[in-house]
Amino acid sequence: MQAAASLVLVLLVLGVSRWQKLELEKSIIWSVVRATVQLIAVGLLFTVIFESEQAAVWAWLWVAAMVVASAYVAARRAAGVPGVAVSAFTAIGANVTIVLLVVFGLGILDTEPVAIVVIAGITIGNTMPSTVQAALRMSDQLSEQRGEVEAMLSLGFDGASATRRQSAQVTSHALVPQIERTKVVGIIALPGAMTGLLLAGTDPIDAVLIQLVVMILVLGSVAVAVTIVTLQIARKALTDDLRVADWVKR
Repeated sequence: MQAAASLVLVLLVLGVSRWQKLELEKSIIWSVVRATVQLIAVGLLFTVIFESEQAAVWAWLWVAAMVVASAYVAARRAAGVPGVAVSAFTAIGANVTIVLLVVFGLGILDTEPVAIVVIAGITIGNTMPSTVQAALRMSDQLSEQRGEVEAMLSLGFDGASATRRQSAQVTSHALVPQIERTKVVGIIALPGAMTGLLLAGTDPIDAVLIQLVVMILVLGSVAVAVTIVTLQIARKALTDDLRVADWVKR
């Protein structure tokens, strides 16, 4: 009943779209239907997986599938950037590996199948959009500042030095929203993980501590993923003889 009641807000969005003539009604309906089907399917799969004797194996396979799927989605959304699939896979895969090693290796959380999937899912869910945006923005920055990069190369700078400013700009742009969200958490915004735990009856202090871990992980994971993808794209933007590649638009 709660889920059905939330459809009132969907009707509100549809009304706004129709009123403003945005022509987004089909897209809105499709996204809601798709999300509903996907979440129900995931819920059923989780029930089977976590009740299985091989729950740990299934959890790691699920994480691997999420990494591959996220790299595929990133490649589709940033199709104009050469090698973005490999860059996204490397960035997201390395990121998830680091996060899971920190969380479970340092004993922050118990190594349970549900915790593995949840932490990996939160990490990927937050880093994939940032990875896509970083890839697109890095491509744009290199195109807009191609002359500057070529000038630095002609003066004898190596590839990393010639593209360092563009990489820094993209990384900074990706981190600022995450930093701002971290600043206002608890004052203006109540994050989803903490809210869910509170609604489930978890002790408020425990909910806050778990949310703090999640937020720090998200901030760190975005930084790692964006840095990896920008550096890889910067390398692909230059040829072996240190010229700007043809795919970088003039």
